[in-house]
Amino acid sequence: MNIGPSIQIKGELQGDEDLTIDGRVEGKIELRDHNLTIGPNGKIKADLYANTIVIAGDVQGHAYAKERVEIAPTGRLNGDIAAPRITIADGAHFKGSVDMERVAETARKTPAPVKSSDEVRRIPEMKDDAKIQGTRL
Repeated sequence: MNIGPSIQIKGELQGDEDLTIDGRVEGKIELRDHNLTIGPNGKIKADLYANTIVIAGDVQGHAYAKERVEIAPTGRLNGDIAAPRITIADGAHFKGSVDMERVAETARKTPAPVKSSDEVRRIPEMKDDAKIQGTRL
C-alpha cells in the first residue's frame, strides 16, 4: 500500500501489509510483522513499529523493528532505534541512541542470554561405584 505525497494523516495507522509513505503522518505507525518504507517525500512525526523500517524521508520519532532499521542517504531520523540490525548510509542524518539488544515492544520472545554474573551450578560427577536402580555405572 502507498500513501502519496499529497496525503496527510493524523492518528494511529495499523495494518497487516507492507506500507510506503511519501505523505505526512503524525501519530503512531504500527505494522508489527510487515515492512515500512518512508519515501524521500515522507514527513513523519510518529513512533514506528514494523518488521523492517527503511527511512529515505524525514522522521521525528522512535523506530522499533524486529529485523532491521535502514536510514538511506536522503533519510533523516531524530529519535532512538531499537533493532537487532541497523544500516546508516553515507549522507544520512541520525540523532538519537541505538539499542541492538532490546527491541522494545516488537521484540521476538526469546530467552534472555546468560550473563557472566549469573551463577553456574555444576553437577557433581558420579563415582564408578555409584548405582542407579541396581545398574552399575
